[in-house]
Amino acid sequence: MPDLLTLEAAQALVLGRVRALPGEAVPVWDAAGRVTSEPARALVDLPPFPSSAMDGFAVRATDLPGTLPVVEQVAAGHPASHALRAGEAMAISTGGVVPDGADSVVPIEYVVSNGNSIDVAEPVAIGAHVRPRGGDVAAGDVVVDGAVRIGAVQLGALAASGVAEVLCARRPRVAILATGSELARPGEELGPGQVYESNGLMLAVALAAAGADIETLPAVADDESAHREALEHGLAADVLVTSGGVSVGPHDLVRQIAAELGVEEVFWRVAIKPGKPVSFGVRDATLVFGLPGNPVSSLVGCELFAKPAVRALQGLRDPLPRLEPGRLASSLRRNVVRDEFVRARLRLDREGAVLEPLTGQESHMIVRAAAADALVHVPRGEGELQAGGAVSWLRLGESYF
Repeated sequence: MPDLLTLEAAQALVLGRVRALPGEAVPVWDAAGRVTSEPARALVDLPPFPSSAMDGFAVRATDLPGTLPVVEQVAAGHPASHALRAGEAMAISTGGVVPDGADSVVPIEYVVSNGNSIDVAEPVAIGAHVRPRGGDVAAGDVVVDGAVRIGAVQLGALAASGVAEVLCARRPRVAILATGSELARPGEELGPGQVYESNGLMLAVALAAAGADIETLPAVADDESAHREALEHGLAADVLVTSGGVSVGPHDLVRQIAAELGVEEVFWRVAIKPGKPVSFGVRDATLVFGLPGNPVSSLVGCELFAKPAVRALQGLRDPLPRLEPGRLASSLRRNVVRDEFVRARLRLDREGAVLEPLTGQESHMIVRAAAADALVHVPRGEGELQAGGAVSWLRLGESYF
């Protein structure tokens, strides 16, 4: 199949047409899952004051070992009323402000308490159990870099650093359109020759997990005017993803109508299995993906091309699928001209990930695919991949970018 584009070349063509979306200010409590468009910087030192790392007693290191009177109680949020003087101690809670004059904290378990005084038998190092001001981050320093997806840890760091608003790439607007006269909506009664439409829902969930705002358009029959109206509407989005109608049959209308609407086709047909008839084009800044109608082909095309584009639109530095190392549980024959993506079950043993290919790999078998949690990449070439051999695989059903 000399006219087929390689997977690597097709992915490069997609990413070469992506332009990152502009940033917008997002309240930190709404920023989960968003991607930073520029570095976010701390507004305060963290900690904002020297604080105690332990429940214990604030002291001067030069006063120990010895017996010291306890002159005040320091709790978190309630600093001491005066500086610590030589020969004194102050009880202090974890997170409390270490008073001026103190240079260390003795943990409570190393102290013998005698009511209003303490006995400390061992010396203490200057700075012991004291968290210095700015020890985590200084005001003005970067808390979260640009082009980073914000998760729970990043949110915690931003909030702790006083950041109430963060600049994030705008979420890509993605329109999804399923095509085909044979499609019925789940819940309706099937007519003669009909099947239930599943690709729209599947693609919507997959692309939303990559950070997109989704508009799922009503499925359209194999009619030129219906296609034209729906495609024109979808072309107002940042990304238009269609399923079905991209092969060479008399009812495959997507590529023809898209071209009439001004879509420049960048490529059609890629050396992958399943999903060979995938197409990609652009109209102005809108990216257009034509995925095959067979559900598993549509899924694979989404993972390999549409999801990377959605990630790249948000500015992520490495938008391509994250392939992980593993071992095959059983052998797989290679395809001479096409990279294959084989559905498999994942299990872990002492040596890492083991991939068990599933039976029923035909591209229409979406129910068989529901039992898979991985796609094993079988590179094009001669021979086979042996059981126990190393492979790369793509995790299914994850919300990571």
